[in-house]
Formats: sequence, C-alpha cells, structure tokens
Amino acid sequence: MPDKIVEEQHYQNQDFTQQLLPVAEYDNCTFSNCIFSDADLTNCSFLECQFEQCNLSNAVLAKTAFKDVVFKQCKMMGLQFPDCNDFLLEMRFEDCQLDFSSFYQLNLKKTTFKNCSLKDADFTETDLSEAILADCNLKGAMFIHTNLEKADLRTATHYSIDPENNSLKKARFSLQGLPGLLGKYQIKIEK
Repeated sequence: MPDKIVEEQHYQNQDFTQQLLPVAEYDNCTFSNCIFSDADLTNCSFLECQFEQCNLSNAVLAKTAFKDVVFKQCKMMGLQFPDCNDFLLEMRFEDCQLDFSSFYQLNLKKTTFKNCSLKDADFTETDLSEAILADCNLKGAMFIHTNLEKADLRTATHYSIDPENNSLKKARFSLQGLPGLLGKYQIKIEK
C-alpha cells in the first residue's frame, strides 16, 4: 500500500516514460493525453480515476490497483492485467485499443467494454459474467474456460467461442454472431 496519497489532481500531456509517476494512491485523479508506454506503475493505486487518450501500452502493472477506474480512448496494447492487485479490481473501457492484452483468471464480472479493439486478447479462465462487450472487435481473442454467463455480446464481432469449453448460460449473442459460436463444427450458415 502506497504511503503517499494524491487527490483530485489533473495530469495533462505528461510523459511518464521520462519521469516516472511516483508510487502513490491516486484518488479521483484524471490523466489526459499522458504517455505511460513501457512505464513502471508497480505498486501504484488508482481509485475512482479516469484515463483519457493515454498511451499505456506495455506498461508494467505489478501490484497496480485499479478500483473504479475508467479508460476512454486509450491505447493499452500488451498489458498484463493479471499482474495487478485484484482486490476490488473494477475498470470500464470505452473506445480503447486493448489488443494483445491479458485478462487471464481475472474477475471482471459486470465489466463494460464499449467500442474496444480486443484483438488477440486473452480471456482464459476469466469471469466475464454479466459483462458487456458492445461493438468490440474480438478477432483472435482467446476464450478458454471463460465464464460468459449473462454476458452481452450482441454487437461484438469476429469472436470464436467454443460453447463446450466456456460457460455461456443466458449469454446474449446476435444471429450474425452464430458463426463465432459454431466455427469448430465447420457448419455452413447461409441466408
């Protein structure tokens, strides 16, 4: 747990690859247009914070805490979210690029992903129950032993989900999404 607490600060156009963000608990802070790519965020704690148009690609998230954090229009490629402190982990994503990121074994129940690119993301053994994946591109994303019960994927695209290896009870899909559920059976679905 960080000793220093930073409250209600607004960080804009800062490059945290050159000057590291100090290890602290950031409460109700906003980060706009900041660069965190390859930055070390180890042991930082973010509570009720918002990241807007930031680049966090390949940032180190060892024991980083995200509690009620919103990411909007952020580039977040290759992030290893399993390295985070998962206690009270709660995030929302809007218009973010999360390609090649891992959510392995995380509890992301009721998490919202809106208009995000999640190409080649890893959701293996992730709890996505009641999650919303609205207008998300899931091309190449891995769903193995994933809990998708009551999840909403009606507007998600390009997914390949094996119903035999994932929990899908009461999950919602569109008719156009059927090929993504039946791909392994090599069934031809035609109009």
